[in-house]
Amino acid sequence: MDTAPAMWQSQYVTAIQLAGFRQYKYIAVDTNPLSVYVMQPLWERIVKILPLWIAPNLLTITGFVIILIHYFVLSFYDWDYTAAGSSPELIPTWVWIFGAFSTFCAYALDSIDGKHARRTRSNTPLGELFDHGLDSWASSVITLSVFSILSRDNGKVGTSVSTMYLCLCVILLNFMLSHWEKYNTGILFLPWSYDISQVVIVGLYLVTAAFGVEVWHTPFIFGYYLTDTLIMLIIVCCIFLSLPQMLYNIHIAYRKQALLKDSLYEGLLPLFSPMLLFALLTIWVALSPCQILVKQTRLFLWMTGVLFSNVMGKQLSQHFNIYIFSLKKRIQE
Repeated sequence: MDTAPAMWQSQYVTAIQLAGFRQYKYIAVDTNPLSVYVMQPLWERIVKILPLWIAPNLLTITGFVIILIHYFVLSFYDWDYTAAGSSPELIPTWVWIFGAFSTFCAYALDSIDGKHARRTRSNTPLGELFDHGLDSWASSVITLSVFSILSRDNGKVGTSVSTMYLCLCVILLNFMLSHWEKYNTGILFLPWSYDISQVVIVGLYLVTAAFGVEVWHTPFIFGYYLTDTLIMLIIVCCIFLSLPQMLYNIHIAYRKQALLKDSLYEGLLPLFSPMLLFALLTIWVALSPCQILVKQTRLFLWMTGVLFSNVMGKQLSQHFNIYIFSLKKRIQE
């Protein structure tokens, strides 16, 4: 008789905790018309042709590795984010095509891994934690890759490094707030900005491959560049679209007395660590005597994404522990 599973359970997971894991249910709500009427039917068709022997986590990690490879390729050709502005021909066309391919693959695999897990009856809270942990990494990796299209400001065209940092912070904070919403409501309301951003990024890469980066560095209207429009679109979608939706969903849960937290302190607690992180990083940028963001743009932005992912990984694991603890109390009662 094999006693390894029993020993593993006794050492790391109690019987009550295991029962809590078995009762856990992932609840997500997606109201984005683009997702509901266009992308979801496509994902349903794709997942049906996947062999059942493929592990869902393999799909998750494959999508992340693909975009990570593309990020390193862009780092080789455009370490300082200056190639698109000063030497557009330095980045080969195939890199942009690969960017569109890798982004779409990661988008598709991230969308079907959960469906495949339910299809193979292998969906678990740990699989969800693994998926969302990699998503926290992917949020920064994809953003830092897109910055190679925008280019760094060279006095004529491009985007300032401070604007790049602001955009990255807004995107990562948007990710954090989405999971903070789930922490309070128990439901992951998928932001509209997610599907829209993935489709837009694929389009950006394809347009760049077809017409070159020069198309983004030509005045568009009233002296504004298309890059300025894209940046404004990112900020508007995150702040004026996603954030009001999150607050509204939390308000509705509060009115229905369906919030998982009993006090305002418990509800706001997960915001402390990420906000402290970004506050300290921003102070570093503002007061750095050597202008760290200017001199080491890629390394500083990469570090920001790594630290954020580390904080979010711990936050997500704590969320699961709290949820399992609440189930444990219900089971004991």
